[in-house]
Amino acid sequence: MADQTSDRKYVDQIELIIQAYGREVEVFPEEWQKQPEGADYLYRTGVVLVRDEDLTRVVELFQGGQPGEGGIAGVTRLRLPDKVPPEAPEDRSVTQRFLKYADLRLGRGVVTPEHLFYVTPSVSPCPATEPEEVPPGIPPDPVLPTPYLPAGAADGRGVKVVVLDVGWSDAPAAYWLAGVTGDPENAFDPSGRIRPYAGHGTFIAGVMRAIARNVEIVVKSYFTGAGAMWEFDLAEALDEVLDLGPDIISLSAGTRTRFDLPALGLDVFIRTRLDRVNGLTLVAAAGNESTRDYFWPAAFPETVGVGALAENGRDRASFSNFGAWVDVYAPGENLVNAFLTGDYECTEPPNAGDVRSFAGMARWSGTSFATPLVAGLIAGRMSVTGENAKQASDALLAFALTQPEAGVGPVLRAGDALNSL
Repeated sequence: MADQTSDRKYVDQIELIIQAYGREVEVFPEEWQKQPEGADYLYRTGVVLVRDEDLTRVVELFQGGQPGEGGIAGVTRLRLPDKVPPEAPEDRSVTQRFLKYADLRLGRGVVTPEHLFYVTPSVSPCPATEPEEVPPGIPPDPVLPTPYLPAGAADGRGVKVVVLDVGWSDAPAAYWLAGVTGDPENAFDPSGRIRPYAGHGTFIAGVMRAIARNVEIVVKSYFTGAGAMWEFDLAEALDEVLDLGPDIISLSAGTRTRFDLPALGLDVFIRTRLDRVNGLTLVAAAGNESTRDYFWPAAFPETVGVGALAENGRDRASFSNFGAWVDVYAPGENLVNAFLTGDYECTEPPNAGDVRSFAGMARWSGTSFATPLVAGLIAGRMSVTGENAKQASDALLAFALTQPEAGVGPVLRAGDALNSL
């Protein structure tokens, strides 16, 4: 960690998740507070994920286990048996003992933990900051296009984007959000204050509409448990979203994983579902830990992984993850857009305990918000060229390679839907 304040912020973020999930969640390493790098990932107690073709030999190895219900074909959530095989390696965590045993006997990656994915500030925070107040009358940033767009404008018309997030809160003053639909979010706590993760999906929709004014947006409410959800459930949610017929899926959530291996549940979804839908593109946030460690699902080669540029538009934002697996960087620091109306109590140092009052707008930072900017560019280009989302994203990524920033990589900015033609 960079300093004492960031250390405390990191600890507070993880403890927020632990408080919400209780004994159901474990942190690796177990003594993460004493580790220089902090926590690596969060995972589910007493549960592992296994590909369907490996299930029989895993159950035999573990001498038991109960497959869970639901999910998608190709992966099974296996509830571990009560008794650990005596030859399993020692570990204070029963789940880790089973995982280590499977590594020794079957190889790494055959059995994986069920990781926790999240959109709220946590071990892999997204967003990178808490929302900040803005003066009355301040315009959105990126700047909104004119409502009277000429024919041929890159406005996203005819393109549908589904956002998997915490849900949707109507913001009547944000006229550019007219027509956005979705699942209502549980935005306020019992005291009437804005919850720590609330407004995330609304802000994302606002950023996307600032880039592609007429794109169809549906914000789904899946990350309802402290802004988090289990890997197996996320794979199932992504599968459900396909029924809505999106051109683009925008996902500002993710996690690091055990041994940096691809998240098994999402790997199965991508290879058996996403790749079989012609033209569909998944745009995913690269995460905000300022590390080159893989962050999933952004690190999958089949997705568009988006990092964040700093406010100056040239440097990488200090919080953004980076590395060859990040496909493109886009503005993601101090963006201004639609938010909730009400009071919000800060939970992170150095502002913990401060109360901020919002009137429908906020300033916010994170790869969470660079992601819908890129999704909006893809939608905008599609509305001009008639390309599908895969074709449009490939063309935009190729264009991004022609305007790299030194020490950062390929970049896209507002306006590049037309600039790339």
